[in-house]
Amino acid sequence: MQGLSIKLAIIPIAMMLCLCQAITNLHPLILVPGSGGNQLEARLTTGYKPLDLFCDRWYPISKDKEGWFRLWFDPSVLLAPFTKCFAQRMMLCYDRDLDDYRNAPGVETRVPEFGSTESLLYLDPHLKQLTAYMAQLIESLEEIGYVSGETLFGAPYDFRYGLAAEGHPSHVGSKFLQDLKDLIEKASASNGGKPVILLSHSLGGLYVLQLLNRNSASWRQRFIKHFVALSAPWGGTVQEMLTFASGSSFGVPLVDPLLVRGEQRSSESNLWLMPSPTLFGPGKVLVFTPSEAYSAHDIPQFLNDIGFPEGVIPYKSRILPLTEELRPPNVSVTCIIGTGVKTAETLFYGKAGFDEQPEVVYGDGDGTVNLVSLLALESLWANEKSQPLKVIRIAGISHTSILEDNAALDQIIGEVSSINSQAEVHFA
Repeated sequence: MQGLSIKLAIIPIAMMLCLCQAITNLHPLILVPGSGGNQLEARLTTGYKPLDLFCDRWYPISKDKEGWFRLWFDPSVLLAPFTKCFAQRMMLCYDRDLDDYRNAPGVETRVPEFGSTESLLYLDPHLKQLTAYMAQLIESLEEIGYVSGETLFGAPYDFRYGLAAEGHPSHVGSKFLQDLKDLIEKASASNGGKPVILLSHSLGGLYVLQLLNRNSASWRQRFIKHFVALSAPWGGTVQEMLTFASGSSFGVPLVDPLLVRGEQRSSESNLWLMPSPTLFGPGKVLVFTPSEAYSAHDIPQFLNDIGFPEGVIPYKSRILPLTEELRPPNVSVTCIIGTGVKTAETLFYGKAGFDEQPEVVYGDGDGTVNLVSLLALESLWANEKSQPLKVIRIAGISHTSILEDNAALDQIIGEVSSINSQAEVHFA
């Protein structure tokens, strides 16, 4: 672990003063990961029907006494026969009668280590070099005095699920929000009643904003010190349209995107990350085919045309209203984003259709999230005088490297230290 003296040597003097105060006067901090940013475990029941012998209940061999095994991340997903098993077990099903999502038949899942940072460090503890997630960020927080389990906590969740607009059930996502609320209150109580700093990455930011806006102003004033959002896709991404159309291996070698496309389409949170019509606008064509052109306003038609008509109803009724609800929570918010990394902006499909990967025209963003989405709060809240908002841009930093690049970590730690040094401010 880097010594504190080394860390202090590479940051500005004003930030050093903040650090000195923060070390002795820390507000509790809760980390909320992004999609795929924590471990998931699964157990197969007698209702599970394997696709083939490779996917039978014997696989994987390594299970605990109660039959639980790590579903995410499992390195065997890199091998084609097991990629199909993984996709089947990760699949969600939308139940139209219940108007909610559930696991695939015969698959139970759970999120290990809620409240702890343990499952955020590495997606597979046996492959630390390859699957590190928040390990370096957590190490940097510890260097300024944070202690896991005392002032530093983690809020992992089942990232396949999302939330739904008012009037629609969302059992798994709503339970996570309640668990997160309880964790916030416990973290505050165990630290002398100090309000909490929420530090999210990617999808975690959307969850946090929903939590804040679904609770009272008095609750926010009492329990929330500051919300820091890293790489938040406030208005979705064009990359998500590619994922739904053709599947995506996200750069993982040996994985056929078509083998995981069905599972990716079934993910409620992926549907939540479709480009927002409010931000991308009706005049901006995002996907071209030889016969059609789709903007963010055409997503229902797009879902139908790619062969996923079952996604239309939940998108229109559950998801679309959420994308229009980026209300200011009237607590201090800092967005830290990467810019200047080529990011999919327009997709061109040929006569081969959606089973082939498209030609891509790139624009600005963090390599995953488009700049218009990263900066959504800045544009939407421009006239909200009661909403403190700070945006920090870091050139050349990608969606995931923001968690490990030294320059990015210095910015994050500097912001957390500055927040810790601030006196309490209350907003109407």
